[in-house]
Amino acid sequence: MSTVLSPPFLFRFSVPLRYREKIWSDKSLAFGEEYRLQSFGHLEGRRQYADIRAAWNERGIAFSVDVTGKRQAAWCRESRAVESDGLQIWIDTRATNNVHRATKFCHRYVFLPTGGGHSLREPAADQLLINRARENAKPIRPGELRIRSLMKADGYFLECCVPATALTGYDPSEYDRIGFYYAVMDRELGWQNFSVGTQFPFDEDPSTWGVCELVRD
Repeated sequence: MSTVLSPPFLFRFSVPLRYREKIWSDKSLAFGEEYRLQSFGHLEGRRQYADIRAAWNERGIAFSVDVTGKRQAAWCRESRAVESDGLQIWIDTRATNNVHRATKFCHRYVFLPTGGGHSLREPAADQLLINRARENAKPIRPGELRIRSLMKADGYFLECCVPATALTGYDPSEYDRIGFYYAVMDRELGWQNFSVGTQFPFDEDPSTWGVCELVRD
């Protein structure tokens, strides 16, 4: 039986984003179960193949993505990032979920486990413009985003960090909520979305995003 409305569309989702003193280093930092981010795409019956975890501190926000269940190699091209397998993240440092066009506090980033460098085997990260934005966030500097990945037989493990310098208006001492959305794209496994699916314009409409509460305990 088909549904008239998408179940996730009926709710405004808010999840905790937990504080961690160290969110990035030269070596991998394992995020425990308490840092797992919920995904509400299962309300539409969508497959949940990626384990997403995240943490914040005053210096930025870090994520890890563990994708499993693949039989094909990830398809990634830094020059075609939007079409590639990987993670996209949307962050609004003011959590203004009642607007339909992005402001300068809204950001969109893409992280690819491979497809970068001359060999196309290095991980890649970039900032993307948000369509129809009233004002774009400030451009990031080359290399400002942090990323590393490990390719596996059935998927990949990706770690990335968005530093505070790349987040216009990021001030956890004054704003303890951020607008948030993520999408894991995979040509083989499909999309895993934070909430609403591809039938909604989440790539450009902040009102379709959820909220992350910046908690310290």
